[in-house]
Amino acid sequence: MTELATETHDLLRRLGVDPAAFTGGELVARSPIDGLAIGAVAASSPAEVDAAIAAAHAAFRIWRQVPAPRRGELVRLFGDELRAAKVDLARLVTIEAGKIVSEGLGEVQEMIDICDFAVGLSRQLCGLTIATERRDHRMMETWHPLGVVGIISAFNFPVAVWAWNAALALVCGDPIIWKPSEKTPLTALATQALFGRALVRFPDAPVGLAAVVHGGAAVGARLVDDARVALVSATGSTAMGRAVAPRLAARFGRALLELGGNNAAIVGPSADLDLTVRAVAFAAMGTAGQRCTTLRRLFVHESIHAALLAQLRRAYASVRVGDPRHAETLVGPLIDGGAAERMATALAEARAAGGIVHGGETVAISGGGRYVRPALVELATQTGPMLRETFAPILYVVPYRDLDEAIGLQNAVTQGLSSSIFTRDLGEAERFLSASGSDCGIANVNLGPSGAEIGGAFGGEKETGGGRESGSDAWRAYMRRATNTINYGRTLPLAQGVRFDLD
Repeated sequence: MTELATETHDLLRRLGVDPAAFTGGELVARSPIDGLAIGAVAASSPAEVDAAIAAAHAAFRIWRQVPAPRRGELVRLFGDELRAAKVDLARLVTIEAGKIVSEGLGEVQEMIDICDFAVGLSRQLCGLTIATERRDHRMMETWHPLGVVGIISAFNFPVAVWAWNAALALVCGDPIIWKPSEKTPLTALATQALFGRALVRFPDAPVGLAAVVHGGAAVGARLVDDARVALVSATGSTAMGRAVAPRLAARFGRALLELGGNNAAIVGPSADLDLTVRAVAFAAMGTAGQRCTTLRRLFVHESIHAALLAQLRRAYASVRVGDPRHAETLVGPLIDGGAAERMATALAEARAAGGIVHGGETVAISGGGRYVRPALVELATQTGPMLRETFAPILYVVPYRDLDEAIGLQNAVTQGLSSSIFTRDLGEAERFLSASGSDCGIANVNLGPSGAEIGGAFGGEKETGGGRESGSDAWRAYMRRATNTINYGRTLPLAQGVRFDLD
C-alpha cells in the first residue's frame, strides 16, 4: 500500500468510517497527486438504491412533522462535528480531489458556514400575508416539506456542494440521498460518517433520513426516474444536465441543475491593475482551473491590454505548481489524464486559431499525477476553444474597444454562470449590473467570478441550468408552496365580483 493510501485509510478511520467500506469494492478511488489507488468502494446495486429511496420516503412522513427549529438542531450538531474534524476532512479532500491545503480547509469551512446559515433559516421558513379583495378574508402562503431530495455532486467540490443541498433540505423537512462523483467516493464516506455522529446525538431522526449510494450514471438514473424522489439537485456538465432534465420532466419531478460555466471578466480602462492581476490569478488558476466558476475568458480594454498582459505573464510564469499537500503550492494536479488531454487539445486549437500561448506545459512531479502549468492565451478575437468550457487552467485574453462590445462578447456563449468587471467608473459598473449588462446568475464588480459566499444564492442561466443553491431564498426549491384563504366572516363574497346566488 502506498504512503498516500496509508494516510488516507488512517484519516478515514479517524473520521469514523468502517474499513470494510473503503477496501475491496469495485469503484477504485485514485488520488490525483500520484494517480494511484487510495481505496475502493462497493458500487450500490439497483436493489440497494431502491431500498435507500424507500427508506427515505418512509422517513419523510416522520421528518416533515418534526418542527423546523428542531430539524435545525440536527444540522447544528453536524456543524459541530465538522468543526471537530475540519483538519482531517480537509486533508482527505486534498488527497482525493487534489486541492491545495487552504482550499481543502476552505471547502470544509464552507460546509460549516452553510450549517450555520441553515440553523438560522430553520426559524425563518416563512411565507407572505397577501392583501385580499374580499371582506372578512385573509390570504397567505405557507411552505411545507417537499419530499426526498436526491443530490448528485461532482469531484471538484466533493463535499461542499452536498452540504449546500443537505443542510437546506434537512431543515426544510426533506430526507436526502447522495450520489457522489465516482472520482471522490471516500470524502463522501467520511462526510456520511460525521453526519452519523450527529445522528447519534439526535434521537428524533428517523431511519433512512440520509443515505449515500455509489456508482455511475445508472445509479444516478434510478434517483432521477423514481417518482418518490421529489427533487434532484445535480451538479456537473451541461451534457449531464441534458440527460437529467428531460427524464425528470417526463415524470414532473423537480430539477435543480448547476451545470457548466464559461465565465468571463471585463477589465475597463480605469481598473486598478494590481488588484485585477491578483483577482484574475486566483480566479483563473485556483483549483487548477477545475471550478465551475473558474475565470476562462478575459476581455481587456485596448488602452491597458499590453500593460495587463505583461503583469499576467509574470504571474503565470511564477505560480508554484506541485504537490497540493505542500504549503507553498498554489496549483495542484488535474483530476486525471483525461483532463490533461482535453487541456492539450484546447491549446492546440487555440494555436491553430492564431493564439499565442504562454504556459500549458506538463510539469514533472514524481509519481503519476497530471500536473500542468496554467496557460495564458492571447487571441485577437473570441473564437475556437474560447466558446466552450475546458475544465482546466486556461485563460483566454482578448482586447476590446467599448463596453457594449465587451458585454456582447461576454454574453456570446451558451453558459451563464458567473461574471465580473474591473472598473473604477461607476457608470460602467452599473451598466454591467443592469438588465442589459451581464446575463449571468452571478455578476461581480472588482473581484473575480469565483469565491461565492454561502449567503447569496448560487447558480446561473442558460446552459448553466437555472438552479439556485445555498443562500438567499434558495431554500424555496426544497419546499412546496400552498396559497391559503380563510373566510372568518358569515358571508361568501366571490373574487372578481362574481355572483352565484342560490334561491
